[in-house]
Amino acid sequence: MFALSSKLRPSCLRDLSFKPFTLNSQASSYQANRQNRSFATTAASGNSIVFVDGVRTPFLQSGTDYKDMLSYELQKHAVLSLLRKLQLNAAEIDYLVVGTVIQEAKTANVAREVALTAGLPLSIPAHTCTQACISANQAITQAAAFINAGMIKTAIAGGVEFLSDVPIRVSRKMRKLLLDANKAKGVSQYLSLLARIRLNYLNLELPAIAEFTTNETMGHSGDRLAASFRVSRKEQDEYAFRSHSHAEKAQKAGLLDDIAPITLSKKRIDKDNGIRVSNLEKMSKLKPAFVKPHGTVTAANASFLTDGASACLITTEAQAKKLGLKPKAYIRKAVFTAQDPADQLLLGPAYSTPKVLNEAKLSLGDIDVFEIHEAFAGQVLANLKALDCEWFCKEYLKRSEKVGQIPMEKVNAWGGSLSIGHPFGATGTRLLTMAANRLIKQDGRYGLIAACAAGGLGHGMIIERYPN
Repeated sequence: MFALSSKLRPSCLRDLSFKPFTLNSQASSYQANRQNRSFATTAASGNSIVFVDGVRTPFLQSGTDYKDMLSYELQKHAVLSLLRKLQLNAAEIDYLVVGTVIQEAKTANVAREVALTAGLPLSIPAHTCTQACISANQAITQAAAFINAGMIKTAIAGGVEFLSDVPIRVSRKMRKLLLDANKAKGVSQYLSLLARIRLNYLNLELPAIAEFTTNETMGHSGDRLAASFRVSRKEQDEYAFRSHSHAEKAQKAGLLDDIAPITLSKKRIDKDNGIRVSNLEKMSKLKPAFVKPHGTVTAANASFLTDGASACLITTEAQAKKLGLKPKAYIRKAVFTAQDPADQLLLGPAYSTPKVLNEAKLSLGDIDVFEIHEAFAGQVLANLKALDCEWFCKEYLKRSEKVGQIPMEKVNAWGGSLSIGHPFGATGTRLLTMAANRLIKQDGRYGLIAACAAGGLGHGMIIERYPN
């Protein structure tokens, strides 16, 4: 198992400070940092891949207002809302790709079902991809790859997750018996099958957020990772409080304008419902959720089960101009990484961040905006400590020196998955959209997106603000 805690040097175990957040405090420093930077491009002029804009449904806690819907309905709302926002004719779309994790069996290829039920031209191909919590990230990069390959010019990419109604299966023994029953002939064979039923046949199989290869839940992995990097319970609670506080301020300031309101049973839903600013004293009294009684991950410093969908438009710079659209950002580089899920399940950002920076020929200091997926507060803080740990970077990343310290004021300044919510298949688009919107609001140039995912996977992406 992961044994970093016994080897980490004291310099790797610094406490992370959380400074008060003001919405406009960073613009001047961002402007100053834009000077004398190398320009990283991935395509010839006009053929650069651009992110035009993105939208999402309000992210809601599972079991609340979306509970009677189906996943394709949420995704359809996101896709149609994007087209309305951009005032774009659906006939201009060449492809639709959607990420999701826990699929509804009736709509396994949810992307195609969305295309068919949303009234999009029947000629638009669509497929669904899955890569755990970075499924939407994968959808976006697949769209970009199709465009780079010359297969298409314009694509909608996004993702959806609907955890209010997940597939619950009967036991495998019962499934086998039921399949045998389809072949049974006559009363005697049916009675023989009924006689085989045992009480444990009635056990149900519920989806679990656990690794197939290790059988460990993600929460347990988060607890172990926090312990390995000596991220205290206090640090985790403070970070979670920061996430909710930032999200609440951004929400009140109207900065979360990627939300496409939805009306259900005459009720208009236009806000995420998981943003709740508590206080550190109450948070400190919560019991551990996974490793009991000494764990540090609790309901307050972990992301919650969320329903939601997202969509964005990916195309080339030349095609955007042809369609009369102004992009928000260039997509400069994207990478995927993989580690051993047994001991580095949630360290994706620590691996993908230096890799994507190297690919883009940029440094940490060049990045104005960081959007890091928040599965757990301890996971975010452990990754930040890993990047600033010389021993970890040399031993595991095989670097000659540490990556460096990321300024906290640049990280998730409008909240993150802990507060806004984390629909597994949809979060990647939210990260990209928020990074682009923050670059515009804060007059920055480069943004970096990083995320971890089940299976020990990681994703990193560099975007560059589109010029005014």
